[in-house]
Amino acid sequence: MKMFVCNFQKKLLALLIVFSFSMNQSFAQNGKKLPSINVTNMNGEKVDISTLVGKGNIVIINFWATWCVPCKKELNNLSEMYQEWKEKYKVEIVAVSIDDAKNSSKVKTTVDGSGWPFTIMLDPNQDLMHALNFQAPPYSLIIDKDGNIVETHTGYVDGDEFLMEEKIKELFAK
Repeated sequence: MKMFVCNFQKKLLALLIVFSFSMNQSFAQNGKKLPSINVTNMNGEKVDISTLVGKGNIVIINFWATWCVPCKKELNNLSEMYQEWKEKYKVEIVAVSIDDAKNSSKVKTTVDGSGWPFTIMLDPNQDLMHALNFQAPPYSLIIDKDGNIVETHTGYVDGDEFLMEEKIKELFAK
């Protein structure tokens, strides 16, 4: 019994450390604007990511990779909510792949196979990822109608999309 309690305490401590780190990471970006960094659309054209926000819509920017199972699960679940969110709350979703140049060819296949209806961008050099200072996907930003980052989220577990929706409702009501 004593060994069980000790192992439980170690796991709990590790979980608290991870939670604390992710919360610090989460709030680090809040209130800031997106940096002016070029990403590439699916047609190979450069787009300044900052031009996609601040146009009166709430925008979710979701960072993902073809090798990331939780990322694809999150995007599949967001895809199911997207049309409703778009109509009810004027939400736009931009999914930014951080796959490197040699794996970028897998992005189109993954997107086509999944049927994701939102905008897909590529950040093969991970310039945007580095500018936002996060470590790995999945990572999401919620950006208000004025282009301010108001929420960030690291990781994904089933149901996180409902937490996002609560924040979206709050922003839409403002």
